[in-house]
Parts: sequence; structure tokens; C-alpha cells
Amino acid sequence: MAASKVPVKRLWISSLTDDAIRQGFSSLKPAADFNNLYLAGLSRAAGDWLLGMNATRLFSLKYSEPGKVLSIGRVQTPTLALIVKRQQEIRNFKPEDFWELKTVYRDVTFSSTKGRYSAEADAAKILEEIKQLPLTVTSVTKKAGKEAPPRLFDLTALQVECNKRWGWTADRTLQLIQTLYEKKVTTYPRVDTTYLPDDVYPKIPEILRKMNPYAPQTAPLLAPGAKIPKTKSVFDNSKVTDHHAIIPTGESPRMLAGDEKLMYHLIALRFIAAFYPDCQFETTTVLASVDSYEFKASGKVIIKPGWRELFKSDKDEKAESDKILPPFTEGESGPHEPSLQKGQTSPPKPYTEGTLLRAMESAGKTVDDETLREAMKENGIGRPSTRAAIIETLFRRHYIARERKNIVTTEAGEALIELIEIELLKSAKLTGLWENKLRRIERGSYSATEFMDELKAMISEIVIKVLSDNTNRRINIVDDHKPAAKAAKTPKEKKPRAPRLKSIEEIQCPVCGSGHLIKGRTAYGCSRFREGCSLLLPFEQYPADLTPAKLRTKLTKQK
Repeated sequence: MAASKVPVKRLWISSLTDDAIRQGFSSLKPAADFNNLYLAGLSRAAGDWLLGMNATRLFSLKYSEPGKVLSIGRVQTPTLALIVKRQQEIRNFKPEDFWELKTVYRDVTFSSTKGRYSAEADAAKILEEIKQLPLTVTSVTKKAGKEAPPRLFDLTALQVECNKRWGWTADRTLQLIQTLYEKKVTTYPRVDTTYLPDDVYPKIPEILRKMNPYAPQTAPLLAPGAKIPKTKSVFDNSKVTDHHAIIPTGESPRMLAGDEKLMYHLIALRFIAAFYPDCQFETTTVLASVDSYEFKASGKVIIKPGWRELFKSDKDEKAESDKILPPFTEGESGPHEPSLQKGQTSPPKPYTEGTLLRAMESAGKTVDDETLREAMKENGIGRPSTRAAIIETLFRRHYIARERKNIVTTEAGEALIELIEIELLKSAKLTGLWENKLRRIERGSYSATEFMDELKAMISEIVIKVLSDNTNRRINIVDDHKPAAKAAKTPKEKKPRAPRLKSIEEIQCPVCGSGHLIKGRTAYGCSRFREGCSLLLPFEQYPADLTPAKLRTKLTKQK
């Protein structure tokens, strides 16, 4: 009997709470509603396989040493190209000296409006001219401004924030947020949107009420007569596809400890802040002149902190301590103390995992504005759920390495990118356009068949172009499928192997309370890790050379 006519429905939920599951089963959706998502996912998987398999075999046979693999992929290769390009920019950067003309008047530093001087003699000449002349205030302006709350978290934003605050890898953050989801305290994590759908709005007050540990912070939002604001920066159906932004479910987080508790607190405060008023501030700009030369000073004063009230004790979220200017009067004049300050241009900064994730999200472009960043997500490299795995793959294949928090390329990684002359294989922009096509398949505005036909034609062009290369180039890449061969040692050369774990019995585990600290190769952990204790203190945050006393003090301060 054929089963093709049997109706199929799907359970579609964003959280694992009992209420969400009951509601999901009460409103099962026809499977046909998700056909486009299926076609997009199938196209992505088949396309990645086709390109990766063919390009990897092609380049390995053509350019590598016998038995070595040159791994190439639709997402990993453009990501590697981003890192190589940044490293080359740093290596080729030539610093240049510059001089800035500044002067101090009434304990406030004014800067020349002409900016930097490339020749010291030019700036020194002006300095001599204005030394004995008075400074006169020519303009005092005040301008009110507002700063909206930060957007809710998507997976990439959460990974970036955790990397910036605590040095966590993208993969570590993904593992933790997956755990919070499975413990029912946060919603589905593998999302690429910072918005909520309109149908979540009626549920917000109840979620806030159930967040008992945050009653002082939610009280103003739940006060009698108060209404939760419904803004387009939070609620927008057009920006939500399969799942919405990461938010708390309202389930109690009391069972959380260690890094899980840190992450939940980060998400909870970001969620509450989304419904707080804007931060209101006032910017003061003072213009002054010495003879014909103009100078400028500015300062900012927060009038109403609004959402920033939630982060007043958080050094990572507090507003920068902008200088508060004393009152100035237009026309006032007096002596001042001019000086020259020498500086030097700086090279681009190496990627960290956080900045690399942002570069992948925006197809290699550096974008700080959140609105622009949202618009560019459609052309990003990869998906939020896979970017961490791509970065880990590049580490595993020895194409990139870590230097403290920075990510650098290895000789093998740089050699591979230099070898690939076909821009299509390593271009962040073009890879982003492919991702855009996959999203259009999800929306039903583009055909999966057309996508696959275009991809096959492109692969054929690549094969023809590579095979027509008559050079005899060869590069030696570490084979990621085999460990590097080790030289054999005679019995006399053998040394006692250091223990893998070092016990620090005098420090009790701050998570479970029953175990004690142990020191591994990359982090401190708990002696009861086999029993399920989740404590992990990476050396990036808790250096390996700390004495037990200093480690205990650091833990006590950060507990």
C-alpha cells in the first residue's frame, strides 16, 4: 500500500519547555510548509559535497605531493583566504610617523581640527607661532542624543561577545548554548536573526515574571500600568524565518553553575534591556581658535541611563568614560599650553575568533553598524550553526593556528591560498552570493534545480581551468588524515612522561563543591569531571602559571 497520500505534519518549536512543546503539538504544521527549507538544505549539502569533493581531489592530484591532501571547501577556503589576506596586510604594512598638535586650556585638551601632520617641521612651525598667543572660545554647542538597547542575540553575536569577554572559542560557546537549550532555560540557539515574531510579544510579560532571580531588573517593566514596548528593532516578522532570536524561556536557571551561569546571565540581561528605554545623553562640542588655527574639544554626559542602568556594574557593557567638560562661554579667552604629540600608524589587527566570525557574517567586510550588519547577513559566508565547525576544521587541518587570542595562518594555509588562482574558490563575496541564493530557495523565489545546474557548470569550468595549467607547481601540505611521523627513539633517549593531569587538592571545585581542581594541558577542571561536573577554566582566563594561592584569590573575586 502506497503511503504517499498519508498526511504528514511537523512539530516546530523554538524552546524545549513543557508549555512550548504542548503548544507545538496543538498547532502542528503541514510538512509541505517546509518544502523550501528542505530544498535549500538539500541544495546546500549536495552543493558543498560536489564542490568540496571535486575541488579537493582535483587540486590534490594536480598540485600536492603524492599521498597528501589539499582540502578545499565552499566555506572553509574563503574563510582561510580572509585570514591569509589579513596576515599579508600586517606583514606588508609600513608604519608612518605623524604628529598631532594639541593644546591644554582650563585643564581640557583641545586638538587641532587639521588632524595629523606628516611632517614634524610643519607642526613645529605652527606650535612656535601660537605659543605666546591666547586661545579664544569661538563656539559652544550642545546636542541631545539617544542610544537604543543592544539587539537580542543570534548565535554569531553571542559567540563574538563570549570571545571578547572571556576568550571562549566559537565552538565552546556553541556547546554551552546548546546545553542551556537542552536544560530548557533558553530558546533554540542555532539562529541567524536578532528579532522576535509578533506572536511572541504577548508572552513577554510572563517570561519576565518567571525570571525570579532578576526581579529587581524586571520590576520597572512589570509595574502596574507599565506596558512592554513593541519596537521594530525587536519584533519584526519579516526578519524571522525558521527560529527567532536567543532569549530566556523563563524556566529557573538555579541549576546552572560556572560558565553556563555566566552565559545565561549575559542572555538574560540582554533580553531585559531590549524593553528598557533608550539611553539619553548630551554631547558638548567646543571650538576655539589661536590666531587663524582652529582647535576642538568634545565631551558626553549621560542624562538618563535607560537600559545602561542594567550594566552599571559591568565593565564590558558600561559606556566609555567620556570626559565631562567644564562650562565654557563663547568669546572667553586665556593662556594655553600647546604641544606636539608623535604617533605612528598601526597595522590591521589579527583576527580573533570573534572578529573572524563577524567577517564571515558580513562576507569579509568590517561592519560595526548593527543595521548594516543585519542587511549583509544574507551574503555571509556559511551559516551560524556551521561557522564554529569551519574554524575548528581549519585548525585541525593545520591551515591556521592560535597565538594567544589571535588567529594566524600556517605556512601550509598561506601556500594553499597562493596556489589557488581561481577567485571563485576563495572569494568571500562570491561565496556570500551563493549563500544568498540558498536563502532565496528558502523563500521560494529561486529554484533549487537552477542552483545545482549553475554549480555543476561552475565546477566543470574549474576542472577545465586547473587541468589546463601546464606549470609543475607542487606544495607540501600536512595530511590531515594522518599524524605527522615521529622519529624513533632509542631506549636511552626516552624520558619519563609528565602526568597529564596535575591535582590541586587544596582548592575545592566552585561548581559542584565535592571535587577539587586539577590542571590539564589547556585548562583547569574538576576532579569529578567523569561524574558530570562542567567546570572548565581555560588558561586564557586563568593562566597556567598561577600559584594555588593566586588561583584561589582569582576564583574568589570572580565567584
